[in-house]
Amino acid sequence: MSEPTVVTPGATGPTVVTCGADMLAEAVAGQAVGVERVDWRPPMPGTEADLAAVATDPRRPDANRRAVEAVLGVTATLVDVAPASEVLGLEPGQFLHAGPPIGWDRASGPLRGALMGGAALEGLVADPEDAVALFESGSSVSLEPCHHRSAVGPMAGVVTPSMWMWVLEDGTTGRRTYCSLNEGLGKVLRYGAYGPEVLARLRWMGEVLGPLLQASTRAVVAESGPVDVTGILTQMLQMGDEAHNRNRAGTLMLLRDLAPAMVASGADAGFDGSDVAEALRFVGGNDHFFLNLAMPACKLALDAGRDIPGSTMVVAMARNGTDFGIQVSGTGDEWFTGPAQVAEGLFLGDYGPDDANADIGDSAITETAGIGGFAMATAPAIVRLVGGSVPDALATTRRMHEITLAENPRWSVPVLEFQGTPTGIDVSKVCRTGILPQINTGMAGRVAGVGQVGAGLVTPPAEIFPQSLAALAARTPGAGA
Repeated sequence: MSEPTVVTPGATGPTVVTCGADMLAEAVAGQAVGVERVDWRPPMPGTEADLAAVATDPRRPDANRRAVEAVLGVTATLVDVAPASEVLGLEPGQFLHAGPPIGWDRASGPLRGALMGGAALEGLVADPEDAVALFESGSSVSLEPCHHRSAVGPMAGVVTPSMWMWVLEDGTTGRRTYCSLNEGLGKVLRYGAYGPEVLARLRWMGEVLGPLLQASTRAVVAESGPVDVTGILTQMLQMGDEAHNRNRAGTLMLLRDLAPAMVASGADAGFDGSDVAEALRFVGGNDHFFLNLAMPACKLALDAGRDIPGSTMVVAMARNGTDFGIQVSGTGDEWFTGPAQVAEGLFLGDYGPDDANADIGDSAITETAGIGGFAMATAPAIVRLVGGSVPDALATTRRMHEITLAENPRWSVPVLEFQGTPTGIDVSKVCRTGILPQINTGMAGRVAGVGQVGAGLVTPPAEIFPQSLAALAARTPGAGA
């Protein structure tokens, strides 16, 4: 049942506050009476009792304050680049992937394709097609979410021992997070492609790009200290990037910081000028290169807000191409999952909705931290990639404020009078309003080996928020007594 209409006196007469159907508001406005429309809606079905339990949890206000303060207090810095075998302890046959836990039997086409390519890259099979039997047997391979090892991976998110990883650190606590290097767009491993050109690019990244980035990063850190990734994010949001599907300014600022050291340290690391030139061309020509730094920077911040009893703040949103999962501060490492959705957006070439796989990737960690789809207003040009309109982009950022706990003063939106981006998704607010987090995303082909087919907009499955709310309610003091 909707709330009653309330009439309050205005400066020059009464103002009528309405909610629900707009018919009454239009009728009142037609009589030259001031109207304030309230966008009220009933809570998600079946959540009323859990909402009441969580709302009366005496720990919640302070817990959410602490969680948000912890997230906003992190400065992510780039301190190293190194193989996953060194920094994550990955051994031959161990594979990381995006999203919540999943086995080969339920893996989507793009995840299977990326795993097949990863197996060939590691020399476990001669031909990627031969990897199917390897993963079906499961005797010498294992799958684990990136999130379980303080890492994140875009799209399929497959990480193998020989892949090079960005290493980000919070200087205050020493905590670290990790992410692989970005391959670019199109037919790439993270979109499930595994052809010869994909493997050749990955081998070059392992033999040339990774070591060069390691040498240059270590040189910069030794000379002037770690690279302030959080600071780059602050600047790029002022320059038209939203740090998920638009990273052009961020990539160029990173190149500005590392390029001189790549040139100076390349020879010392055993590379000639052509190697350095090729690496610089690769990074400069890949507008998405910085995404793989934005993601671990967001994870580093959000991990600071984990494991606070009573907190209703979401600390991870991730998809494996089959399931969409979230984790919440007050419920530890538990995943709440539902079916991943197919994004709505724009397609490449002759591809269409039937060619697209359901949403996939850890990159929704950007939205979880308040950028990406939550900051579309700062990057209105993003609509040319993911669809929609400029007014839609502005409205999306405004709407996300209704389901978050705070604003991030570091990451502000010029067109909205430098308002901070909406930060700290609150499970209880999502359930109370029915507003779902907005994510902008790339789309992988549903058949293994195809690669990217488009980009668009997507939301999580609604049922995962009542699931997490129920778990929070069960943990409130006195629950079940």
